[in-house]
Amino acid sequence: MSIEKNSITPHSYLAVIAVLAAIMMGVLDGTIMNVALPTLSKEFGVTPSDSIWVVNAYQLVLTMLLLGFAAIGDVFGYRRVFLFGVSVFVTASALCAMSTSFEMMVASRVLQGIGGACTMSINTALLRLIFPSNRLGRVMAANAVIVAVTAASGPAIGGAILSVGHWSWIFLMNIPLGLLALTIGWKLLPHNPSSKVPRTLDGGSVVLNAVFFGLLIYTIEQMSHNGFSTLLVLQAVVTILVGVVYVRRQLQIPIPILPVDLFRIPIFSLSIGCSITCFTAQMLALVSLPFFMQHSLGLSVAETGLLMTPWPLATTLTAPLAGRLIERVHPGILGGIGMCIFTIGLLTLTSLGEGTSLWNMGWRMAVCGIGIGLFQTPNNVTITTSAPINRSGGASGMLGTARVLGQTLGTALVAVFLHLMTTPGEGGKVCLWVAVFLAAVAGVVSFIRVKEHSPVQLRKKNS
Repeated sequence: MSIEKNSITPHSYLAVIAVLAAIMMGVLDGTIMNVALPTLSKEFGVTPSDSIWVVNAYQLVLTMLLLGFAAIGDVFGYRRVFLFGVSVFVTASALCAMSTSFEMMVASRVLQGIGGACTMSINTALLRLIFPSNRLGRVMAANAVIVAVTAASGPAIGGAILSVGHWSWIFLMNIPLGLLALTIGWKLLPHNPSSKVPRTLDGGSVVLNAVFFGLLIYTIEQMSHNGFSTLLVLQAVVTILVGVVYVRRQLQIPIPILPVDLFRIPIFSLSIGCSITCFTAQMLALVSLPFFMQHSLGLSVAETGLLMTPWPLATTLTAPLAGRLIERVHPGILGGIGMCIFTIGLLTLTSLGEGTSLWNMGWRMAVCGIGIGLFQTPNNVTITTSAPINRSGGASGMLGTARVLGQTLGTALVAVFLHLMTTPGEGGKVCLWVAVFLAAVAGVVSFIRVKEHSPVQLRKKNS
C-alpha cells in the first residue's frame, strides 16, 4: 500500500525551497517575455506578429507535455522528472541567451517548454510527498503567493533589465534559481512511496496526448485570431477525431495518462471544472482590462500598469489565510465564497466610467484578487489530495493542464470579442460581463462540492 507522509522535518522546508524555486523560474519566464517581445522583434529583424512565437512555442510545448511527464513521474519518480526538467530548463535558458537567430531562439524556447513541462507537471505531487495532507494547505498557499508575486513582478523586472542591460539577462537570471533548485533537490527531494500496484508507461498514450492537446490549443488560438476557414474547420475535425481515439485508449488501460479514473471521484472532477472556469474568467478580465481602461476610461499605459497591481497583491495576502482555513473549513465553502467575492469584484469593474478616481478602480481590482486568493489554494489542495498517493502525478498534471486550458480559452475569447465589437473598449466590457457569468458558474459548482467529503479534513480525522 502507498504510504502518505504524516510528519514534518527541518529538511521538509528546505526541500520545498527547491520546488518553489523551480516554480518561480517557470512563472517568471512566462510573464517576463511579453515585455521583451518588441526588443526581440527588432534584434532578430522579424515582424511583431512573428515574434509572438517566442511566447507561443513555450506555451504550446508546455500544454502538449504536461500530462505525459506527470505519467512518467508516476512510473519513474517525481524527483527524477523534476531534476531532469530543471537541468533542461537551465540549459535552454543559456541557449536562449546565446541565440544568434530567431530560429535558434524559438528552438531554445521549445526546449525550455520541455523543461517547464517536467517541473510544472509534478510540482504539487512533490509537495504532497514532502508535507502531510493536513498541512498541505499552508505550503500550497506559499505556492500561490510565489506564483502571484512572480507573475505580477515579471513585467517590471523585464522592463528594468531591458532599461539597463542586454535582453540576454532575462534568460541568464534563470540559471542561479535553477542551480539552487538542482542542488537542494538532488540532496533532499523524496522518492516516490512504494506501491504494490505495478506501473508501466503507455508510449502510445503519451504521443496521442501531445498531438491532441497540441492540435487543440493551436486550433483555438488560430480560430480566435483568424476566424473560420476551410483549413481550420478540417483541423478542428482532425482534433476531434484524435481526441476520440485518445479518450477511448485511456478508457482501456488500467492507469491512464489522461486521468479518466480520477474523474470518477466527484470532488476531483468538480474541482477541475471549477479550475478551468475560474482561470477562463480570470484571463478574460486580466487580458481585456487594459483595453477597457485605456480606450473606455482614458487611462495612460502607466496608470493601467499601476492599477493591475492590487489584484495579485490581494491574492498574495489572502492565499496564506485560505491555506490555513482549509484545515477547518470545507474547500467547497471557501471556494464558493471566493468566487462570489470575485464575481462582485468583476461586477463593480463593469460599472466604471470615465473620470473615476484611481482609488475607486484600485479597490475593485483588490476585491477580485481577494476572491481568487480564497478560491485557488483550497481548490488546488483538493485536486491534489483527492487522488490516491500513487496517482499524485496524474492529479498534478491535470491541475496544470486545467490552468493552461482555462488561460488559453480566456485569451482566445478576448481575441474573439475584441474582433466582434466596434471598439476595443466595448470588447473589453463584453469580456468583463462574460467573466462575471463564468465566475458565478464556478461559485455555484464550488458550493455543490460541499456534499462531498473534504479529502484534507478526512485524512486529518483519520490520522
